[in-house]
Order: sequence, then C-alpha cells, then structure tokens
Amino acid sequence: MWPNRVAGQSPSPNPSQPGSRAFSPTPRRTPSGNGPYITSQQRPGLPPRSASLLSLASNESSSSSIPTSKRANGSTLKQSTTVYSGPDPVTVLSAILGNDDPGGEKIDGNEYTISAEDLELELDFGGLSLRELALSEEPEQVETANQYQRQSIADYEQEKAKFDDLHRSIRACDDVLGSVETNLTSFRNDLAAVSADIETLQARSTALNIRLENRRAVEKGLGPVVDEISVSPFVVSKIVDGPIDEAWIKVLAEVDRRAAAYEKGGSATERSKGLQDLGPLLEKLVLKAIERIRDYLVGQVKALRSPNINAQILQQQNFLRFKDLYTFLHKHHATLAEEICQAYLNTMRWYYHNQFSRYEGALKSIKLHVLDKTDVLGNEDTSRKGTVRAGSKTMGPPHDAFNLGRRIDVIRTKSQHALSSHIAEEDQATHYLEVPFRNFNLALVDNTTAEYTFLAAFFSPALSYGAISRHFTYIFEPTFQLGHTMTRTIVSDTFDALGLLLAVRLNQQFQFELQRRKIPTVDGYINGTAMLLWPRLQYVMGAHCDSLRQLTTALPTSRSKADQAKMSAAPHMATQRFGQLVQGILSLSTEAGDDEPIITSLRRLRSEMEAFLTKYSTGFGADKRKRERFLYNNYSLILTIISDIGGKLAQEEQSHFDTLKTAFQEAA
Repeated sequence: MWPNRVAGQSPSPNPSQPGSRAFSPTPRRTPSGNGPYITSQQRPGLPPRSASLLSLASNESSSSSIPTSKRANGSTLKQSTTVYSGPDPVTVLSAILGNDDPGGEKIDGNEYTISAEDLELELDFGGLSLRELALSEEPEQVETANQYQRQSIADYEQEKAKFDDLHRSIRACDDVLGSVETNLTSFRNDLAAVSADIETLQARSTALNIRLENRRAVEKGLGPVVDEISVSPFVVSKIVDGPIDEAWIKVLAEVDRRAAAYEKGGSATERSKGLQDLGPLLEKLVLKAIERIRDYLVGQVKALRSPNINAQILQQQNFLRFKDLYTFLHKHHATLAEEICQAYLNTMRWYYHNQFSRYEGALKSIKLHVLDKTDVLGNEDTSRKGTVRAGSKTMGPPHDAFNLGRRIDVIRTKSQHALSSHIAEEDQATHYLEVPFRNFNLALVDNTTAEYTFLAAFFSPALSYGAISRHFTYIFEPTFQLGHTMTRTIVSDTFDALGLLLAVRLNQQFQFELQRRKIPTVDGYINGTAMLLWPRLQYVMGAHCDSLRQLTTALPTSRSKADQAKMSAAPHMATQRFGQLVQGILSLSTEAGDDEPIITSLRRLRSEMEAFLTKYSTGFGADKRKRERFLYNNYSLILTIISDIGGKLAQEEQSHFDTLKTAFQEAA
C-alpha cells in the first residue's frame, strides 16, 4: 500500500533527481474550487502536484536504495539534484486520501477539502508507475538535449567566432549609440535653450506689438494736431534757399495749407500754445515765399521784352508750369499780385502790337491787283488795269475782276498756318486782297487763342473770367485796331466784289473757329471787321448796278436799218461778265443765309442786267425773231455758267434764268 511505503521513507532528497518538472501523461484538469488539485496561483505557498510526487519518488528511491538508471531514451546528460523544501509528502497524501477531520486539514495555513468528485477521478499515467512518472522528462527537453549533444566541438568553435564578431559589432553599436546619445543629449539641452530664447522673443514681440498699437493709436489722434502746429526744417530751407521747381511748388502748397489752418484757429486767445508759437514762423515764411515769387515773376515778365523771344514757349515753360505761384501771391498779397499782373498786361500789350506791326509791314510788301471803278460791269473798256504794290502805284500784270477761278481755294484750304514775315517779304507773285487779309487775321486768331487760353489757365481761380476777359481786351486793343486799319486800307478803294466777299467768308470762318475754340473775347474784333467789309461790298455791288443802269441809259432808243443789220444775236460782253460775277457770288454763298445783304444786291444786279438786255434787244427793230433769239442766247449763257453751282441761292437763280430761257426758246 502507498501509505505504508510512504510512511517509512525519509524526506532526504535523491541526488539523481532531475531539476526540471517531470512529464506527466495525464491530461490536465481545469481547476475547480472544490477539487484537491489547486494551482500555485490558487494555493500560494504550495508547489505543484508533480513536484510533490517527484519528492515522494525521490524519498522512496532513497529508502529502497535503488540505483539511478538512465532514461528510456538513452540520454547521457547529467541530471541535477534538487533539494525538496516543500510540504511534508505524508501530509499531502493524507489530504489526497481523505481525512476524518470534518473541518479539513490545514497545510501551510491553507485548508484543503476532498470531495466525492475527487475520489471518483481516474488518472491515466500511461502505464507508468508513480516512480517512473515522477522520474520521466518532457519530450521537448529530451529532444533539445539530443540536439545539443549532436553538436561537435568544431561547430562550437565556428559559432564562437560568429559570436565574437557579433559581440564586437554590438560593442561598436554601443559606442555609436553612446555617441548618438551624447549628441542627442547635447541637442536636447541646446533645443531647450533655444526654446527658452524663443519664448523670450515671443514675449518681447508681444510687448512690442502692444506698444506699436498704442503708439499708432496715439499717433492717429495726435498726428493731425501736431502736423498743424509744426513746420519741418526741410520746408523752411526749401522755401528760403531752394530753387523754384516742382518740389518748391509742393512745399509752397504745404505752407499755404498750414497758413490756412492757422487762420482757422480763431483769435489769438482761442489758439493753443502750439499755434501761437507757430504764428510768427508762418508769417515770416509766407513773406519769404511772396518775395521769391515776386522776383521770379518779375524776371519772367522782363524776359518777354527780350528781342526775338517766343512768348508762347515762355508762357508754357515758365508761367503755366508754376501757375500756383500767382494763386498763392494773390491770396496772401493781392496788391502785389495786381501790380505784377498789370506789368504782364503792359508787356504783352506792347509785345503783340510790336509783333503784328512788323508782320503787317511784311504783308504790305506783297504785290496786289488793283481793281478800281473802271472794273465794273457797265464799263465797255476791255483793257485791264495793272497791279500795284501796296502803298505805291507800280504797274503789274493784268487781272480779271469778274472771274473767281482758283481764288476760292483760299477758303477751302486746310492749312491753318499763316505766311511768315520773311516769306511775305520775299514773295514776288501778285495776289488779290484776300491773301494779306487771311494771313494777318489767321495769325491774329492763333495768337488770341493762345493768349486767352494762357490767361484763363494762369490767372484763374485767382481772377474771375470777367476780369480775365477785360485783361485780354486790354492786351489786344492796339492789335485789333491795327487789324482794322489794315482791313480798311485794303478795301477802302477796291472795287473787287469777289475779293470783298472772300474776305467776308474768311471772317465768318474765323468767327466759327473762335466759337469752336471757345474764345468769346475776339467777337468784337470779328464784328468790327464785318462792319468794314459788308458796307464796302454793298457799295461795290451798287457800283455794278449803277454801271449797268448807265449802260442801259446810254443805249439808243432807235437804230437805223444799217445799224440793225450790223447787230448780232450773240451774247453781249456784259452778259459774259455778269455770268462770271454771279457764278463767283453763288459759289461763295452756298451756305449763305436768307438775310445776307449779298442776296439783295444780287437781285438788284440781276434786274439791272435784264433791263439792259431787254432794251438792247429793242435795237433789232421789227425783227421779233432775232430779238428773242438774242435774249435766249444771253440767258442761256448765264444759265450755262451758273448751272454747276449748288446751294439754295444758286438754285433760285438757276430756276429764274431757266424760266427766261424757256420763254424765248420757241422763238429762237
């Protein structure tokens, strides 16, 4: 029996006992709270059951003096001796086999209870005895032992070299890792220092941003106030010593703005301390600016009196470029500004009168055709007067007083440039009166446009446009008188109806051009010129009518048959002249209004011509057919000459003469 055998054994360990846990072929059972097989976790302090069995087997072996034998697998490995220090095997067996104590037995302070289920448990030891079971080893350990047993010494030497290399590699890695660790530690310390510096900079940046915002807020509130009560040294030095240029004008505008702000500050008692301190400085600065402006403008006015100076260039570059100077001067010293303005007006008055006097003298050197009272329709003398140089009686080439020809080109040309003085003096050709009239007035229109534009740009807004117009009239008054004198000289003795009408149309063109340029101040001169031209044109047209009337009166009331036989039905010489004159008048009146004096004069002339032809036709006596043929030929010639003219007035005349022609056509 196991209890008797176990009871007689001593607890001394077996030196041949293996150190590892014995292999048990029995299946493991899940621990139960009521079973006797409790794991070490469940029963602390008690070794596993296999260890108890092993101790028991060792004691039994020692008691029976059974020598230790080799394992069944023939392993030659040495077995280690384990000293058992667990609970008493007898006590464990008693607990397994049962105990009459109803309260159970306590082993190492733990109570074990054997249930009926534990007694019915069947254990499978694989046909091994308890001793064999205790002495047996796990298959894995046997297999591992066999595996290591088969390795030779050479294998161990070879593996040793590998392990030495591995050891050296590990040592090198340890050295590298140590260096890396040192560097990382140093980097961590440096990073910590940089982080602290960044935090410091962030704090300083935040503080600076706050200060900057505060300063901006203060500057926004105090900036305008400080700006109004202070003048920078640069402004002072620029006004006092700087050259007058665009930068000086900007600084002057700043001084003007500060002076205006100072004036708006109220009375001396209401001004702040800063404005009171600024007052004397501003006053001196303004006076200095006025002094420098005066010197500059006076110098420019003097330059206008220089010989051969181009006033327009000087006005554009030295006056209009710094037009703010006069505005500032008129604002802060109106009396001085008016004096300088008057000096400029006197200078330009002299300048234009002098320049146009020279130009008018150059135009006098142009040769002109002279048309006197002999150049009328009723004059039967076919000879033509010669031409004379203006102001003399030198004879020139013949001319045609009734044919317009290319003279109309003077109003159709697109050239807006007047003849220069030296070209006029060297011109040897002979011209009609419209040539000097056009050149003088064209130059006058261009100069008046330039001057009025300059006055309006330079003196405004300091002066009103009414004052500017008065200044303009003052400047050009002698020049306008010179122009009227020249026009009067040209037209006073002439009988050139076409030349006078050309001058009228040129004068109207100048008026339209001035209206387009918005220069109203020359209207007086234009109207004065028209008052010189229209009356003279009416007088010349009246002279033509009178000549025709005299020619009609001079016709005999009756003719002898011999004289009648000599008369021809061909158009009369006066008819040719009349047709050419009417053609020229109609060509120059295509856009004429119904209220022009030339229309009345033309109808009077037409009536006189019809009266002449009718009375002349009575000279054919009783030959009605020949008389009507004569009238048909004359009216047909007139209609042929004027048939290619357009305009309302031309259509009326064409219709009238076509009616007359038709009336005598059947008889012809």
